[in-house]
Amino acid sequence: MKTIDTDVLVVGAGPGGSMAAKFAARQGARTLLIEKRQEIGSPVRCAEGVSREWMAECEVSEDPRWIATRSDAARIFAPNGTSATIGAKRAGNEVGIVLERVLFDKALAEDAARAGADILLKTFATNVLIDNGVVRGVVGKSLGEDVEIRAMVTIGADGFESQVGRWAGLRTMVKTRDVDATFQYRLANIRCDARYCDFYLGSCAPGGYIWVFPKSHEVANVGIGVQMSQLNGLADTKAYLDGWIASQPAFRNGKPLDMVAGAVSTSRPLPKTVTPGLMLVGDAARLIDPLTGGGIVNACISGKLAGDVAARAWQARDASETFLQSYDRAWRSRMEKKQIRNYLAKEKLAHLDDETLNTLIGSLSTLDTDASTMSLLLAIGKKHPRFIAEFAHLLWKT
Repeated sequence: MKTIDTDVLVVGAGPGGSMAAKFAARQGARTLLIEKRQEIGSPVRCAEGVSREWMAECEVSEDPRWIATRSDAARIFAPNGTSATIGAKRAGNEVGIVLERVLFDKALAEDAARAGADILLKTFATNVLIDNGVVRGVVGKSLGEDVEIRAMVTIGADGFESQVGRWAGLRTMVKTRDVDATFQYRLANIRCDARYCDFYLGSCAPGGYIWVFPKSHEVANVGIGVQMSQLNGLADTKAYLDGWIASQPAFRNGKPLDMVAGAVSTSRPLPKTVTPGLMLVGDAARLIDPLTGGGIVNACISGKLAGDVAARAWQARDASETFLQSYDRAWRSRMEKKQIRNYLAKEKLAHLDDETLNTLIGSLSTLDTDASTMSLLLAIGKKHPRFIAEFAHLLWKT
């Protein structure tokens, strides 16, 4: 069996993993980033929308190579066609730029490489190494060869299907009601307004929504997320989307350039994201926004925080849970309150009928286009207080 020794091992080369590798390597730690696929960023498994505000924090510079379109706002459509508009700066983590995700992920991995990280493709873990209760790396396969990768600190960035955390004894299970089945086309030969990222709510997507994220005025990512607990089978997800597309004059003549199916967690974050020798970031830590299903921004931010802590742990020669707990505290301080608020809002929205959604979105349609998601929730609370009763305290304190 081949053996590799490193200081910091990052499992998964998505945005969170590349960010973790960059910030660990730049502080001098020998860092290895492994990716199970043969190409970083492919296949694309998301709507590809991100905001801009987080980029300075994570030291990411906008590059026209991975920007398809820039959006001015998000539009939220009720079942009856009424819409409310939210300016891009306030719409959340998924609105502002529609990415070319394959190129974006590669660019983040390039940043990690420039910082000094090594990268191994077609390399995956089959279990973690544990010595005296401390995770010390993984065993797995690299280009078909058995491999043991030993590290002082391991970062699990292996996405929604994360196994690393489970192997290490962390509770990673998600309830069916907190999982959305997703299906997306990249559709050409359509008509869309590239200034907006659009979201359609109601019975067209039970417990979720349909999205249209433009790549141009004639091409867009058109996808759907449906709460698993409301499906008879996974094929229902595609059927819902196909039915909606057929009902829309602007989309019914669209031609698919690609399609992808998957699942996304819409749960609260994990109650525990560290254990001795290991931290989980991004989707693996359930840091996907429960309301929107978007995870790129939170993955990048949590990856940066974990990379910083991993480097300090290496410098201190201390990968104890007590030391790594500073990562858990950091991401919770940065985003946990919003995650919980959006989870509770998601739970409410998932059970609203079309008539109620028509009323709610109709109430919001006259608000200023630069209204924030917070002001939208507060406006809903003013007109329909029962909707936010369970999480009103989070609105006032956030």
